[in-house]
Amino acid sequence: MWHGRLDRARGRDARATQGKFVQAANILTLSGIQTPGKNQPMQGFSGVGIIDEFPSGRLPGTPGAACEVCMAQSSVAPNFWKRPRLTLLSLNAPKKDLPLGSFAADPEITETVIRLRRLPAALEGLRIVHLTDIHLSLFTPIEEVHRVVELANRLHPDLVALTGDYVTFSPQYIWPVAQTLGRLRARLGVFAVLGNHDFRVNAEEVTRALRAHRIRVLRNSSHPLRAAGSALWLVGIDNLWFSSNDLPKAMRSIPPHDPKILLCHKPEAIGRASRWGIDLMLSGHTHGGQVRLPILRSLYRSKPGERFVEGWNQLGDTQIYVSRGIGKVVVPLRVDCPPEITCLCLRRDSVA
Repeated sequence: MWHGRLDRARGRDARATQGKFVQAANILTLSGIQTPGKNQPMQGFSGVGIIDEFPSGRLPGTPGAACEVCMAQSSVAPNFWKRPRLTLLSLNAPKKDLPLGSFAADPEITETVIRLRRLPAALEGLRIVHLTDIHLSLFTPIEEVHRVVELANRLHPDLVALTGDYVTFSPQYIWPVAQTLGRLRARLGVFAVLGNHDFRVNAEEVTRALRAHRIRVLRNSSHPLRAAGSALWLVGIDNLWFSSNDLPKAMRSIPPHDPKILLCHKPEAIGRASRWGIDLMLSGHTHGGQVRLPILRSLYRSKPGERFVEGWNQLGDTQIYVSRGIGKVVVPLRVDCPPEITCLCLRRDSVA
């Protein structure tokens, strides 16, 4: 079963709670849908869905439908005891007599509509696949990365955004992960920034490896996506824990009224992004908590606050999406926090 619900974070704009997914082929839009009455089944879904919190009509508190969160492969089950909870470690390739699913389930695919007031009309419907925190290592074998690339390509993105932490601990993983990510396919290209683990291992080597496989790495720089005389700018900065990050440098050549998407590994940059007029920020780093237990909650936290640990949120006019990512660090498992591939569809805001 699934339950739709909407949280309000500290009295600010409401946001759609991200669901946890199991096997089904349908999509649910949580913003702006017409729901059935209380305890009535949703129509058109394989399996049974129950809405038990909302009467019929628009979901309460949605901020102008700025974000529509859609669930693919999913029935939403916020209750800890009702969802697939454990993603285990595979130290090596699985044995031939065991199915791959015994080691790691496929990442969940979240399809989300993001409405941008300044989006050029020519870029209406732009599809961005967002991947982050691959963490190729003993905890996340190369077979899992191959599968992520395969699933991402099936989404037929216009653009792929990678937001850092491709390796963990050892430089031996740099070129294998770059080669695998080099198989990503997108009409407008694959763009990347670096995370804290990439800097700890060897930032320059990670940059060289990614660029050698046709991935554009934005190191405090920007790139315009031009269409019909307008532009949408991709901005990328280095990880915030290191002194090399420089958002003013990255923004230097961008006209102030053009729309901008910031790729930054850590969501802590949301305040800075808001001050600089960023329209949308894509981040990772938190792993969505990675290990989330009843009462104790998540093992990992976000310094800006709980509302920036995963999923969509907003600060001022700047929207942010924080992906749970793919890999695992510190402990070789995920609990109640499955890996995620995010597919964002950009739409013009209806008030623009």
